[in-house]
This record gives sequence, C-alpha cells and structure tokens, in this order.
Amino acid sequence: MSNPPASSSSSRVTFASLTYRNLGTVKKLNSVLFPIKYSDKFYQDIIAPEVEDFCQLIYYNDVPVGNICCRLENNKDLYLMTMGVLAPYRSKQLGSQALKRVIKAAASHSKPKIRRIYLHVQVSNTDAKRFYERHGFKEAGIKEDYYKKIMPRDAWILERIIDSEDKQDQEKPEL
Repeated sequence: MSNPPASSSSSRVTFASLTYRNLGTVKKLNSVLFPIKYSDKFYQDIIAPEVEDFCQLIYYNDVPVGNICCRLENNKDLYLMTMGVLAPYRSKQLGSQALKRVIKAAASHSKPKIRRIYLHVQVSNTDAKRFYERHGFKEAGIKEDYYKKIMPRDAWILERIIDSEDKQDQEKPEL
C-alpha cells in the first residue's frame, strides 16, 4: 500500500514512503549521490513495511531530489544506511528535515523501542560529520577499513541516543 507524499512545514518539500513503484527513482538518485553500487537485496530491504517510516524519498516542488534509508538492527538500533540530496538542492534544509522526521519516528517507535540511531561517515567527509553533529550525533569511534572500494577506507561511527524529547517536533515555533 502506498502512502501519498507527506507535506512538511514548507509547502515545497514533501516526503514519500518507498515502494516498488518509486524504487527506480531511488536507484537513479543513489547512482548519482553515492560512489558505490547497492545490491538488489539493499533495494528489497528498504521497501519492507517495518522500515516504512525510516526510508523516504525527498521531493522538492514535486521533483524527487534525495532520499534517506535506514534499517532496524538488534531490535534496538536504527542504522542510517544512506542519506543524500542532489547538489543543486542542498542548503535548503532538505536533509535536516528528512533526518528530523526519522529521529521523531524512531522516538515514537515502540515495537521494538529504538535506543539509538547510528551511521558511518567516511573520515574525509568533514562536512557530513559536522551536519550530523549539528543534529545531536556524537562520534562513537572509528571503524578502520570500513569502505572496501573507496579511499580513504576508514569511517567515523556517529550515534545519537534516542530519548523522550525526540518525540516532540524539534523545531520550536518562533514567538
């Protein structure tokens, strides 16, 4: 069952769950956004019903411009596998909005209760590391030789512990 795109606080940005019908769009975006090719299993996993709230297409003025994809691990962790926005659409808060949606969904998830969100960032990608740190992620370590086909091979492990405050909208209304 496909859900219509969900509107965000900005009328120009919408999100949609991943389905068989839009999987080709995700594949095309990923081929442009990321330096590695993802397996067929990756694409089957991201359309599973249990990750519907954690795998989303990002639309800007009805044009698909990015996506965020996570998987549940160990019945307590959410692993952020990929998040990317096409270069012309960066600095429009699209990644921030997508990440905030996933954090809120993780905090509201009860079966299983999600304890943390974590991800890997290539050690040369300081911009991405700073982005996640601005959203409450902290460096938890370095995984050596994480990447097999790209250099540098090492990755930071970044994590954010989920707490009850994450259930509320993270953007406070201006008074």
